[in-house]
Amino acid sequence: MSIRPVKRILTAQPTLEGAGVHLHRGFGFGETSETDPFLLFDDFRGDAPAQYQAGFPWHPHRGIETITYVLAGNVEHADSLGNRGLLGPGDVQWMTAGRGIVHHEMPHGDPRGQMHGFQLWANLPSSLKMTAPRYQDVESKAIAEVVDDDGTRVRVICGEFWGKRGPVDGIAADPCYLDVTVPAGVRKALPVDAYRSTFAYIFEGSGRFRHASPNVGVLTERTAGNDDDLVRDWSGNRSLVLFDTGDEVVVQAGDEGIRFLLVSGAPIREPVAWYGPIVMNTKAELHQAIRELREGTFIR
Repeated sequence: MSIRPVKRILTAQPTLEGAGVHLHRGFGFGETSETDPFLLFDDFRGDAPAQYQAGFPWHPHRGIETITYVLAGNVEHADSLGNRGLLGPGDVQWMTAGRGIVHHEMPHGDPRGQMHGFQLWANLPSSLKMTAPRYQDVESKAIAEVVDDDGTRVRVICGEFWGKRGPVDGIAADPCYLDVTVPAGVRKALPVDAYRSTFAYIFEGSGRFRHASPNVGVLTERTAGNDDDLVRDWSGNRSLVLFDTGDEVVVQAGDEGIRFLLVSGAPIREPVAWYGPIVMNTKAELHQAIRELREGTFIR
């Protein structure tokens, strides 16, 4: 097995989205080569309704898939095709926008006013950009969870891991989406297919993601600003870790343990043309989508 080196560590940046939702963005609306097939990752959480209750009013999507994972509170959603629902703690919605959908998402806090969830955008290849829209709403109880002897817990949302398969299927990027909890002080190796682009996002506790080093057991501290150093990087809350190639990720949990999303997918390697929530391959396709929005022919 070859351990994936850490390529870069990013800190999710505070931003406003929708009608004024306070969130932290791990990546998005920029260069996609390091995260392909994934386009955007947001962590939205807050303890006060004023931080999130304005929500994400009606907006269009085309050419992508959006993945919403709720940890606290709930998210009410509805769309132009007549779908409507409510995502609660532990629930997942995997929406394939395909040729076009207009929807809204309104977060609500729990009895203590707390809201926490994630949204990930996955690209669609050109051959599926104009496919029919599809929803996969998955309740928490349908998500398989595996527990190892050392106490490591993994919720398998999509893909296959440790003999369990997640309930979400038929996704173009062939992704694996895991919610991983490693107890304090435990060192854990997690298999990842070598052909996949992979990142981890830490949202509880802290830990160190390790690399294959010729000096086994030697701990090298990160040199600030030098992403080329082979290092064993310490990562905490709202850290996004981008990995290089290899077939396993190794993490050493800190004193409080660590919980993170481990997400991987097959790169699409096609041109990306952005217009907010519409992602196509060319500017001409974007212009067509904008024209259809203006003319009222976007929804087919």
